[in-house]
Amino acid sequence: MTDQIKIHVLHTGLVKVDKALPFHGLYRNPLAFTGLFRSEKNQTTLPVSSYLIEHPRGLILIDTGWNKQIRTSNWKELGLQVQINTGYLPTGWAVDERMKALGHRPEDLDYVLLSHLHCDHVSGLKHVANAKKILVSAPEWRVANHTPMVYLPSEWHGVNVQTYEYQNTGFGPTGESYDIFGDGSVLQIHTAGHATGMSATLVRGCDGRYVLLAADVGYANRSWEEMLTPGICTSRKAAITSLGWVREMAHDPNCIEALANHDTNTDQHVITLPY
Repeated sequence: MTDQIKIHVLHTGLVKVDKALPFHGLYRNPLAFTGLFRSEKNQTTLPVSSYLIEHPRGLILIDTGWNKQIRTSNWKELGLQVQINTGYLPTGWAVDERMKALGHRPEDLDYVLLSHLHCDHVSGLKHVANAKKILVSAPEWRVANHTPMVYLPSEWHGVNVQTYEYQNTGFGPTGESYDIFGDGSVLQIHTAGHATGMSATLVRGCDGRYVLLAADVGYANRSWEEMLTPGICTSRKAAITSLGWVREMAHDPNCIEALANHDTNTDQHVITLPY
């Protein structure tokens, strides 16, 4: 047993997208994010992040990156979504390979927390299907299973995914969150906008300082500094509201780091908090 919380920031893939997907507001064409009829010069390649948290009360993984099938065929993994996303997965980068390098197996995971169910966040889910508990918010689960084309339910078919309901805690942009351990150290915070039921994760040490894993509220730290919403949003109003909340949290003196999932300036590293 340890008295520390250790967060491993991992890259579990790369994704090539149109530049308008991460920074929608910079482009006049509202469909530019799809990449339709736009040239290669408009493409950019971004990291896909996952987070392994060694916590005194359990081992947690947040998001799963790409499935190894991406190495041989984007089409087989993504179908028509290859128009928007092209995935890359170098050897050693798959989520179970990253875990093995850190001395962990998928069955060691107490929790897999899914920020939302877009393909670059859950494609690798079957690599960690033996985790003790796999959780996603109930509103995200409901939408994802009834919105084909946007989501790919085949990526979680046969996996025991469970849901949680947000609680009205007054915390977060919608005032809703879910406390994983009941002690305030790991919170799933409802950050709607990019996806209806999306969660950011706040990891807090006993000294009150915290790390905010902002998922796709914005694709980069630049997003909340300049209030740039992603190209894909279920609600642009909710996305701006979530960006504003993340910006305020990121500027709080107790914030050690606020991390976007696809920021090209974020390298793999480890963050330690007291528990």
